[in-house]
Amino acid sequence: MAPHPLQILSLEETQRARDIVLALHPGTAIDFREIFLQEPTKADLKNFLDLEHSGYLSPTSARPPRLAKCMYDVIGPDRVPQYQESVVDVERGQRVAHEVIGKEFQATLTLSEFSTLVEVCKASKLFQDALAELELPEGFEIVIEPWPYGGLDPEDENRRYFQGLIFAQDTRSGNPDSNFYAFPLPLIPIMDAHKQEIIRVDRLATGGKGDGLSEKTNARKVLEHCRTADYVPEMLPNGTRKDLKPLNVVQPDGPSFKVTDESLVEWQKWRFRVSFNPREGAVIHDVHYDGRSVMHRLSISEMTVPYADPRNPFQRKQAFDFGDGGAGNCANNLSLGCDCLGVIKYFDAVIVGSDGKPDVHPNVICLHEQDDGIGWKHTNWRTGRAVVTRRRELVVQFIITLANYEYIFAYKFDQSGGIDIEARATGIVSVVNIDPGKTSDYGNVVNPGVLAQNHQHIFCARIDPAIDGHSNTVVQEESLPVPMNPKTNPRGNLYEIRQTPIKTSSFADAAPQNNRLFRIVNSARKNGVSGKPVSYKFVPPPTQLLLADPESVQSKRAQFAHHHVWVTKHKDNELYAGGRFTLQSTKEVGGVADAVARNENVENDDVVVWSVFGLTHNPRVEDWPVMPVEILQVNLRPSDFFEENPSIDVPSNKNVTSVEVQKDTCCKRDGKL
Repeated sequence: MAPHPLQILSLEETQRARDIVLALHPGTAIDFREIFLQEPTKADLKNFLDLEHSGYLSPTSARPPRLAKCMYDVIGPDRVPQYQESVVDVERGQRVAHEVIGKEFQATLTLSEFSTLVEVCKASKLFQDALAELELPEGFEIVIEPWPYGGLDPEDENRRYFQGLIFAQDTRSGNPDSNFYAFPLPLIPIMDAHKQEIIRVDRLATGGKGDGLSEKTNARKVLEHCRTADYVPEMLPNGTRKDLKPLNVVQPDGPSFKVTDESLVEWQKWRFRVSFNPREGAVIHDVHYDGRSVMHRLSISEMTVPYADPRNPFQRKQAFDFGDGGAGNCANNLSLGCDCLGVIKYFDAVIVGSDGKPDVHPNVICLHEQDDGIGWKHTNWRTGRAVVTRRRELVVQFIITLANYEYIFAYKFDQSGGIDIEARATGIVSVVNIDPGKTSDYGNVVNPGVLAQNHQHIFCARIDPAIDGHSNTVVQEESLPVPMNPKTNPRGNLYEIRQTPIKTSSFADAAPQNNRLFRIVNSARKNGVSGKPVSYKFVPPPTQLLLADPESVQSKRAQFAHHHVWVTKHKDNELYAGGRFTLQSTKEVGGVADAVARNENVENDDVVVWSVFGLTHNPRVEDWPVMPVEILQVNLRPSDFFEENPSIDVPSNKNVTSVEVQKDTCCKRDGKL
């Protein structure tokens, strides 16, 4: 059977795409970066999905071509790579699009380039001489943490650079997981990626308040005042808690969801498909509830993490975790354990090495059900009868590790037609060395000698709606006070609901004081009860936007982070809020700001909504050595989409495995009831 147009490329298809590209470049050295599914155009996909949902799809029905996006470097005689992108039709065996990317843009990084930085540092006399300026304790070894270079400074040449944060690991415990972040060193080596050599080593200021932006105040024994801070269980000084009893998620009859052909998920009236790609990670497609269209595509489009330490070179400490390296490339293997609980379905991905040969990246997505408290309840106080249902969610989750940080992303579907797009931040805060006894305006001292710098995490979710079809309008709604007046508000208790349709591509910001929300409506479909257009609504999280000065490189390269909501007209392959190329960028090109600038009609049209939200992270000591999760959500909810509570039919069965703890035994230590 032919694969569904939204299914990721198989190993065989990926291999075929590789072979096609190699045949197009005979006698040439090729370094592959990515090969993944090039999704069909929306017009082609819509035609196919309409047939599928109508029941008229047959083996002879026209299908969109199976296309592979191939990203690779062509290595010239001077060893300087020329980055190119091709789209190949894996069924017809031919290239259908090709682009040589200009030198003003940098391709996304690969993990192999990070490995090169480590090896080049080890071989660099410049770097070794810089290390020799410091006196490290016996038993400590150098750890090099590769980082993207950030936005180019005006004095930088337009070349491909990488930088490294340097730490020392105490190896005396013999445990390879001892926490090297507790011992930061004030050095940052810079590598010219084309020459594969360290071109300079930046010495970092380690002072505190009053020491200025550039003074190098550290002593040779720069780690003398630092202290171990481990997090792996076997290295905790007092071990782990002994009074925590097991809490297991048990589903004796199996899950309520069903997964077919490795991409189609059906659960509790929901029907959607799951895919995965190197940049966005997990993507949700073709979302229906009870046979009605809700969303065409959901994804996490971009995130940027700018740091607020003004001392050189920290202005370059700004990662675009999706655009610079790809969230999918950094996805964890979610093997059975604590990442997901209950009966779990895992999805695999296909990745390629620099030779283009495909391999399976296992268990990058987990699918499971979870309880989220009460769904709805009412007690008839006259009869004493209470009817209560539990709020069960279906969770599609992936987790990425980017050096020190972890991000947990989830799409959550509930039984009432709601969708949550969730981001959780955890892991280890990025730190630098600070002199003993000092404090800083640029962060917080979380361990002796360890300064966790102030920074932001700003995410953007891309919402491609299909509310009962693809002709939608975004309406801004506010609840506003009405002045007391004898004609319409004689007692002063009235407020008005003001709705303003967004007619041309635009942006807007959260305004919780006005209860500002946004409805994605289908004006042609009316609710049979209220008479209002069917819609889904969301309230943009009123989180802080980008704080860097508008004239700074940090700000110019992250225009998407200037507003909470952007509304644009759909354009094929316009998927990335910060633009296609973010690595070393100095301005956002091809992102949402450029899309809005087209000033296109978005009323009763094929629209895309971009929801920006984030966390201003001024670290606290409790974030060390590993921070508890910070949770952010975008909540999409039906609004006059249904004609009653869609979860009114959820069973209110009692959970027979629940037991009551007896009063005289609740504090016993032997675990017996």
